[in-house]
Amino acid sequence: MPTRLSPRLAAIVDALPLEPHFRVLEIGCGPGAAARAVAARLGAGHILAIDRSATAIAQARAAAAGEIAAGRMSVRQVAGEDFVLLPGEEPYDLVFAVRVGALDGRHPEAGQRLLQRVALATRAGARLFIDGGDPLRELPIPR
Repeated sequence: MPTRLSPRLAAIVDALPLEPHFRVLEIGCGPGAAARAVAARLGAGHILAIDRSATAIAQARAAAAGEIAAGRMSVRQVAGEDFVLLPGEEPYDLVFAVRVGALDGRHPEAGQRLLQRVALATRAGARLFIDGGDPLRELPIPR
C-alpha cells in the first residue's frame, strides 16, 4: 500500500537525489512515513530510520512491517547525536532530516555533535539534506 504523505513531506521526498542502490539514513523519522516513501523508491538500496523516541520507533516499525521484511528498511531507536555505525554496518550515501532541532539551528551544540556523527557514518561524497529550503536545504558534512 503506498504511503500517504502530506504535500510538504511528499515534496521533500521527491526532491531527494535518490539512486536505487543508495544507503539512506533518516534522522528523526517519527512514525516513518517519509522513510517508507523512500524505501519504495529504492531497488537494492536500504533506508535506516532513526528517532530518539521509543513511541515513534514502535509506530514506524509497525507501519513499515512489509518494507522491513523485504530488507529495504530498518529502524533504530537512537538520538542523531549518539548515532554510530554498528559493527559491519556499511556507511550511508544520503542523509536527511525533517524538523530536527539539532540541524535547523535550534540546538547548535547538539547540531555540531550530530554533524560529526553523520561524517563518521557516511561515505566520501555523501550528501545531507534538511527541510527549510524549497523544499530542501543541503548542509555540508564536515570532513
